[in-house]
Order: sequence, then structure tokens, then C-alpha cells
Amino acid sequence: MEDQYFVGWGTLALINAGLAQGKNRSGLNWFFLSLLLGPIATLIIVVWEKFPEQKDLSQ
Repeated sequence: MEDQYFVGWGTLALINAGLAQGKNRSGLNWFFLSLLLGPIATLIIVVWEKFPEQKDLSQ
């Protein structure tokens, strides 16, 4: 039963990383934060507004 808990928590962390990247945030940082906070991190990601896209200044 405990193995299922860890698999679900890890899956949630991956989903949160994808959600974070969709809102122009660091997916890796949110993955690790989600490992600690779990569903609370999901709530934070969903509630926060999307960051504006950064313009490429190299052109």
C-alpha cells in the first residue's frame, strides 16, 4: 500500500512540473517543491496567473 502512495505523489509532482511550465515557470523547481508540498503546490500553481512570455532580445 505504501508503494502506491509514493507512486501517486511522484506522479503528482510530474503533473505539477508540466502545469508550471505551461505557466512559464521552472518545471524542475516546481517538481521538487511538489515532492515536499504535494497537493498544496498544485493549488498554488493553478491559482497563480501565467507569467508573461519573455521576449527574445538577441535579434
